[in-house]
Amino acid sequence: MTSGNATGFAIIMLLTGIGIPILAALNGGLGVRLGAPMAASMILFGLAFLIATAGALATGSIGQIRFTADIPFQFYFGGLFVAFYVIAVTFIAPRFGVGNAIFFVLVGQLISAATIDHFGLFGAMRSAIDVKRVAGIALMVAGVYLARRTA
Repeated sequence: MTSGNATGFAIIMLLTGIGIPILAALNGGLGVRLGAPMAASMILFGLAFLIATAGALATGSIGQIRFTADIPFQFYFGGLFVAFYVIAVTFIAPRFGVGNAIFFVLVGQLISAATIDHFGLFGAMRSAIDVKRVAGIALMVAGVYLARRTA
């Protein structure tokens, strides 16, 4: 990875992070207005499917869609986590607050990411958890907590 790639990747992931609470607020609001959070989730996934299909067609990668024994089965289950996230945030954010919901999502992401990196799970690059990394994660959790704390 070159530093040019790292900057671009960081910007894209920052924008992705900005989008997660927006997704929570919009889909939670849709679920409330429809009176059916599961219907709102279905609308979100329908639109996402159409966008992903258009992207696959535009890039010529639609032919790469396949289920094969050559690929370990767990790699096909990412959609379960996306569905769990979208459905959970659609139900919970309007009742718990977008900021509160995302706070716990962020804490979970930090714990999960550190664990995946430490063990190199699912083919991820290994990055051992050490004292500095634990301290950094703790500071991030504390910072998010303080940012969410009400007076």
